[in-house]
Amino acid sequence: MTALYIHWNVNPEIFTIGDWGPRWYGVLFALGFVIGYYIMLKFFKKEGIKQEVLDSLTMHIFLGTLIGARLGHCLFYEPSYYLSNPVKILMVWQGGLASHGAAVGILIALFLFIKKQKKPFIWIMDNVMIVIPFALFCIRLGNLMNSEIYGHVTNLPWGIIFERNGETEPKHPTQLYEGLSYLLISVLMYYLAEYKNAKEQKGLIFGLSFILLFSARFLIEFVKENQVDFEKTMTLNMGQLLSVPFILLGFVILVLSFNKKLGKG
Repeated sequence: MTALYIHWNVNPEIFTIGDWGPRWYGVLFALGFVIGYYIMLKFFKKEGIKQEVLDSLTMHIFLGTLIGARLGHCLFYEPSYYLSNPVKILMVWQGGLASHGAAVGILIALFLFIKKQKKPFIWIMDNVMIVIPFALFCIRLGNLMNSEIYGHVTNLPWGIIFERNGETEPKHPTQLYEGLSYLLISVLMYYLAEYKNAKEQKGLIFGLSFILLFSARFLIEFVKENQVDFEKTMTLNMGQLLSVPFILLGFVILVLSFNKKLGKG
């Protein structure tokens, strides 16, 4: 009996006008920010925080995500190429974003934000980590629409043949594995914040979300194809190595949270 697999040949452009057309990736990227904005707005209103503060926070996160993700890809995955061609770093439209770089970029952006707004860093992280997993879910759907970042060959019935890339064998849809993991984490963080008053325990959402997000990434990397050639000789690939510090940071924050050592705010 011949196994039935999913044949995937979706055009990454929604429509085209001449040589230009909006891409699903860009729309989904923006959608993650828009929905995240309105979820955050609900929590900010509940705490009496002005919408202008959220507007500034959103802009900081957007720039931190974009700049961090681009520099992360260039420096973590293809440093020799981009350091030899630094102008190429600016060509974001040609592809190449790294989620670990985005995480670093967001952390830096939030440090800059709290200096301006004089808000506690833990308070900010407990808020933004309610919605960042949802934004990551949208981004992974964008990766699916681009037919990129998929896994090894599989005989599982949900394997996808990415025909647009010339693939003839079914591969693990690791974009969906990650995306659905992030969606569940986002739902959990929202539930804890909305119904369990988790934000009252400073650092709980921050630490737990880091542990869950980067543990999911670490585990899924085992069935994902390598992003660059040098990973072939590595026991753990770059995505896994970069995930470990964030997982450890999550555990540190969680321990401090349960020991009530993260202060007020």
